[in-house]
Amino acid sequence: MVTKGSTARASAGTARAATSSGDRTGYPTGAHVRLEGVLKSFPLGQRERLVAVDHVDLELEPGSLTALTGPSGSGKSTLLHLVGAIERADSGSVRVDGHELVGASRARLTRYRRSVGFVFQRFHLLPSLSVLDNVLVPLLPERAERAGAVERARELLDAVGLAAREDALPATLSGGQQQRVAIARALVVRPRLLVADEPTGNLDSRTGRSVLDLLLGLRATHPMTVVLSTHDPLVAAACERTVHILDGRTVAA
Repeated sequence: MVTKGSTARASAGTARAATSSGDRTGYPTGAHVRLEGVLKSFPLGQRERLVAVDHVDLELEPGSLTALTGPSGSGKSTLLHLVGAIERADSGSVRVDGHELVGASRARLTRYRRSVGFVFQRFHLLPSLSVLDNVLVPLLPERAERAGAVERARELLDAVGLAAREDALPATLSGGQQQRVAIARALVVRPRLLVADEPTGNLDSRTGRSVLDLLLGLRATHPMTVVLSTHDPLVAAACERTVHILDGRTVAA
């Protein structure tokens, strides 16, 4: 039996405040995510399969900030990939704002992914593009030409403290600066859901804390539901809720 494990550290009023500020800022409010009985496995040899996510039930309230913790190989990243539709569940239900992802068409999942903000441990910036163009990548090919796209990207670079580096190439930036660009890139689509896989994992502790503080601070002006994975107890402690993952299942924290 799967046990839902979480430590709630913030009241529902926090989420409601984020929702109302979304109306004021013009950014959408956070998404509601519900997983029920989600199973995901991968081939392991010719006859066996490795179960990465084992019949998980999980609910993310709109505007919430949730940390997934657990050892390497526990299924944290796979669970994030299912929420972000990078991977497709074998069975169960993954619903975002009432829309089912399991069994959805490839075209619909592509559209969904373009509305989600993604931040990864390894940044995944394109080395031949400038900082500004990297932020605009999620809007390509057609949406980057729309009025206001470049202005929005520049506003986000200013928000993460990199307005003066918009013409720089990623190789000239520090790891912390590259992750700040990645956060700006994630926000350019005005996401209702942000998925962050070990966002401080490639950074030293001081830089990681700076990036985390930036991400948490941006929620005040960019209301969204945030779910992240982390090995760092300090990162988990800064979140409103912690869900511990072990052997693909949620367990009591």
